[in-house]
Amino acid sequence: MDRNPKIAVLRWEEGHVPEGLLQLETMPGNSTNRESYPFPVRLIYVEGANVETVITHPSKELLANMIRISKQLVEEEGIQAITTSCGFNAIFQKELAEALDVPVFTSALLQVPFAQNLIGKNKTVGVITANKGSLTKEHFHACGITDDMNVEVMGLEDAKEWSKIFDKPDEKFDMDAVTEEIIGVAKKGVADHPEIGAIVLECTDLPPYAAKIREAVKLPVFDFNSMMGHMAIALADLNLY
Repeated sequence: MDRNPKIAVLRWEEGHVPEGLLQLETMPGNSTNRESYPFPVRLIYVEGANVETVITHPSKELLANMIRISKQLVEEEGIQAITTSCGFNAIFQKELAEALDVPVFTSALLQVPFAQNLIGKNKTVGVITANKGSLTKEHFHACGITDDMNVEVMGLEDAKEWSKIFDKPDEKFDMDAVTEEIIGVAKKGVADHPEIGAIVLECTDLPPYAAKIREAVKLPVFDFNSMMGHMAIALADLNLY
């Protein structure tokens, strides 16, 4: 593509990504795979961004670095919107949005209020996340998810193969096993909570599985890429007509 990117994706520091996630990055649909988008994007590594500073113990120092880098991208490269390669950056949504003069969309969780309004207050939005224990009300509130919304969180942390991200980051995934785990979590969540009317995939590594999840549970599925497409249309980076 010969035009300049309008959207920048802040990604984890090079060399700090678990082996399993590196495998997922090769799949079209992943947030850090350029083939996921029918428009150019700017991918930039952020020093200090990793599992520890984003998911386990969100770092204010990292936030300051993200703000600095984002301002530089806007001022020097003409970037018109900022996003991130991990949905747990939701914790930084308010600070980043207030610090910058361009739109910021850190997490697919921003679509939960949208989905709730689509399906009505008597139904539930299912959220599939990389780690349920690390996803807090603080993340939700930063994305406009209020306590009166019906949200059911389904975590992958107990899935044996997926949990290598946290327990054995230097080991590769059995990709077939990971696929079964992801689809299994979605199917079990909907079976246990039949009131679920839509699903939001928090994790930016899950969009490659969105189609299989839709097929398995027969529900609309929102993810990082549906959010990315929304912003690209808003910026006229993607035209439907």
